[in-house]
Amino acid sequence: MIYKLTFSCEEGDPNFRRVFEADADATFLDLHNAILKSVDYPDDQMTSFFLCNDEWEKGQEVTLVEMDSSFEYDNMVMNETRLSDLLEEQGQRLIYIFDPMFERYFFGSLKEIKAGSMNGVECVESRGKAPKQLKSEDPFAGLGGKGGDDFEFDDEFKDELDLNDIDMEGFQDLSWEDGSMF
Repeated sequence: MIYKLTFSCEEGDPNFRRVFEADADATFLDLHNAILKSVDYPDDQMTSFFLCNDEWEKGQEVTLVEMDSSFEYDNMVMNETRLSDLLEEQGQRLIYIFDPMFERYFFGSLKEIKAGSMNGVECVESRGKAPKQLKSEDPFAGLGGKGGDDFEFDDEFKDELDLNDIDMEGFQDLSWEDGSMF
């Protein structure tokens, strides 16, 4: 069987779309690699696939590397999981998380299942420009210097910050100098 999968994204170029044809026996790792190649992203993030229901709520996860298993779903790893193990019917939805820090993803759908076979996964249609893989906001920006003295909050956070709301109990015994932080 050959699967035809379409991926899109809600951010960036509204014309962004990638269409793949994949042998049903190809793995999720094969699909992962084809997606990265089609959008020119490096393979340096802890990406995942999630099967989704009709409201895009996450179900079964397929991870890049083995992780602790949840009580609800089996631990499935991309290189061990064939597309046919989880993709069963036309219209089935999945998401591909390409930026795990900010949980940004491509929406995917199994558009067609047809007879035949092929080797691996191939991008058969590429439209629009992919969003940047990682958001430009660096969550660790400004944390350099001595004890984070040069850290700056954005204006929206400054407006909401009230230092009186911070519970300091338990923090007074911690010190960088004596190693009690570790």
